[in-house]
Amino acid sequence: MKNPAKNRSAANPAARLLLAAATLALTSAAAHAQSSIQLYGQVDTWIGAQKMPGGQRAWEVSGGGMSTSYWGLKGSEDLGNGYKAVFALEDFFLPQNGQAGRFTGDTFFSRNAYVGIESVYGTLTLGRQTTPLFISTILFNPFVDSYEFSPMIWHTYLGLGSGPSYTTDMGVIGDSGWSNTVQYSTPNYNGLSGSLMYGLGNQAGENGAKKWSAQFLYFHGPFAATGVYQYANYNSTPGDLSTLVEGMRSQSVAQVGLSYDLKAVKFFGQYMYTKNDELASSWHVNTYQTGVSVALGGGTVMASYAYSRDSGGLDQTRQTAALGYDYALSKRTDVYAAYMYDHFDKLSSGDTFGAGIRTKF
Repeated sequence: MKNPAKNRSAANPAARLLLAAATLALTSAAAHAQSSIQLYGQVDTWIGAQKMPGGQRAWEVSGGGMSTSYWGLKGSEDLGNGYKAVFALEDFFLPQNGQAGRFTGDTFFSRNAYVGIESVYGTLTLGRQTTPLFISTILFNPFVDSYEFSPMIWHTYLGLGSGPSYTTDMGVIGDSGWSNTVQYSTPNYNGLSGSLMYGLGNQAGENGAKKWSAQFLYFHGPFAATGVYQYANYNSTPGDLSTLVEGMRSQSVAQVGLSYDLKAVKFFGQYMYTKNDELASSWHVNTYQTGVSVALGGGTVMASYAYSRDSGGLDQTRQTAALGYDYALSKRTDVYAAYMYDHFDKLSSGDTFGAGIRTKF
């Protein structure tokens, strides 16, 4: 009798790739003294319920309560004279059903897939890469990159262009990662660093289709700050913004963030200005986020509130608040529980609540 599990593994390219990667990671260090390859990632699953604004409640076992699950490979090779070749390949997955990607049809290495050169002058990389705006968004709110419980993530990435069940013209177009990009990142100068990313449309006749972003990050003692600007005139493919809003041409986003860490208490603050240009007019959105994390009982209490208001467009106001507790069982594993309230004016309120476990490897 045939073993169906064995047949499925043999037919699954992701399984074959992961097996080959694990074998390579174990043997590479011995074979190449000046090269290194790491296999790493995290698995996060939670159980609870979610009700979108204007929608109905659904009970679920789902992935990515505090962080989206992923696995990755990264490596480097010493080229001499202070230069290194570097690469990263990272794939999201859904632990509740084993599906690769964040959703059906997601690109396999949608988190990162790049190669480049690192030196004392900075790092130059090409491929699919995490955007500077996403990095600033997650570093300066207490719920970091939670797509279930972070108010700032919801106001930034779960709106315009992301296909939610509610009607809104708020939010940032495009993904947390951009394809077809080149990025330069500076070295760290006493806590100050910067990056510049440029993405192409990659289609004949669409050389004007582009995305670009510039960012600085500053860390000095308990104080940290960021500033980032992002421009995009297409979402997934050149010329597709009219599928989001008729006549839409481009979007510009500016965001600043601050934090101050007193060890027992850490404060967060963010402001984001989003300008959307149409053929005949435009509208903009102001977004504010304030948050705090407090050490308590061996774990961390997290609280965050975000407010967005558009001018023109659909004339909406959005308010989202979250409260959570995260407890570390070890250096790599933690458990958490959280509640988030979400409200648009003119729609019934939504909320999300649940508890989960996350482990890193």
